[in-house]
Amino acid sequence: MNQHTQTDLRSDLNIIQNWIKPNSQVLDLGCGHGDLLAYLKSEKKCQGYGLEINPDCIVSCVTKGLSVIEHDLNHGLKHFKDGGVDTVVMTQALQAVRRPDVLLDDMLRVGKEAIITFPNFGYWRTRFYLASKGRMPMSKTLPYKWYDTPNIHFFTFNDFEDLCKKKNIKVLNKAVMDDEYNKHWSIQMWPSMLGEFAVYHITR
Repeated sequence: MNQHTQTDLRSDLNIIQNWIKPNSQVLDLGCGHGDLLAYLKSEKKCQGYGLEINPDCIVSCVTKGLSVIEHDLNHGLKHFKDGGVDTVVMTQALQAVRRPDVLLDDMLRVGKEAIITFPNFGYWRTRFYLASKGRMPMSKTLPYKWYDTPNIHFFTFNDFEDLCKKKNIKVLNKAVMDDEYNKHWSIQMWPSMLGEFAVYHITR
């Protein structure tokens, strides 16, 4: 019996795995506890490698039999060769690195494709909070104070797509979700206002 099912995965991770071909090579940046890599290895026979900085997460990955390297994403991917993997994945980390634009280039140098998820700082509640209270927003999606947040870049879906256009990056697929990682018809109609998270599938 297979160890994993699609229902084991968070909704955004399930979207990601649907965009990754079986038997392909995957590099997961900030792989956390390795849930996605474990699924891809078990269900899609992918060869996966993870980069992670949290020691507890690294231990969790190792106990699952995953290949993981301790690595700070702010140092880039200079030790990985051009076109070394099919897909580079990064979930909820782009906004937390010092130079997301440089790391984006590195991801598409190492991988033929990349899949990225990040929060939308243009979400309507965030806009309303800032406008009404005059303070940096806090919510379930953004649960940190301005001085202890790991998020050092605040950008919207439109900002990300503008960066892609500037770098001649093609968006292959896109999914926009709420704070529970669920899609809804209203979000699809007004993604930049009602979407809290997005998953982008990109290539050169």
